[in-house]
Amino acid sequence: NSQGMAFMALYTLGIAVALLTAAVIRFFVKSDDLSYLVLQLPDYRWPSLKNVLLVAFDKVRSFVAEAGVIILLISIVLWFLASFSWKGELQAAEQEVRERAKVEGQSEAWTDHHVESAKLERSFAGKIGRTIEPVFEPLGFDWKISIALITSFAAREVFIGTMSTIYSLGSSENEMLLRQKMEQELRPDGSPRYDRRTSASLILFYAFAMQCMSTFAVMWKETRTRRWPVIQFIYMGLLAYLASWLAFHLL
Repeated sequence: NSQGMAFMALYTLGIAVALLTAAVIRFFVKSDDLSYLVLQLPDYRWPSLKNVLLVAFDKVRSFVAEAGVIILLISIVLWFLASFSWKGELQAAEQEVRERAKVEGQSEAWTDHHVESAKLERSFAGKIGRTIEPVFEPLGFDWKISIALITSFAAREVFIGTMSTIYSLGSSENEMLLRQKMEQELRPDGSPRYDRRTSASLILFYAFAMQCMSTFAVMWKETRTRRWPVIQFIYMGLLAYLASWLAFHLL
């Protein structure tokens, strides 16, 4: 299916770019010593059910204790930023939309939806997102995705939590799944926000960007210097930006 093909294409693209990067680094970083990779393959046996359950439990516990805490904390901060603003701004945004709806004769459902959007844009999160949006706008990303890209540096899994927190705000009488809300998101010209171009751009950005604080920390620890982690972060960030830009503008 298309999901499987996309997943396989990402692996293939990642391997190809990794080999190309290695060739470029070898050209610039000269070394007279040959390096060897020696791996001892273990004996393959049928795993025992007890070991499988123990490993699965350990992985789940590790995720909940580490990434889960980060996701929870960031979700709480985002909820606050997306729910509050300077005194009177949210009320003014709601009043503007309701007056516009009254003049244009819009329905109650249309009014409620645009009230939620206007209040979200006037919130602290909206102001932060609008500030950084010009950086990611050439990639097809709006201020909501821009915020999610920044927060997901703590852990890639935070992206889903960030988008869920942003899109879940609003009237409890009109609850929809995150996917349904994102499908209804439109650009200023009326076209779908999350079309094929934006999806490919976002996937390629995460395929190449060093969006993981733990990876940065481990590389810093292993190399015992700041130089290579910073170089890797900048290189992979620029590579991700270029790949996303090409995907968005050429598809």
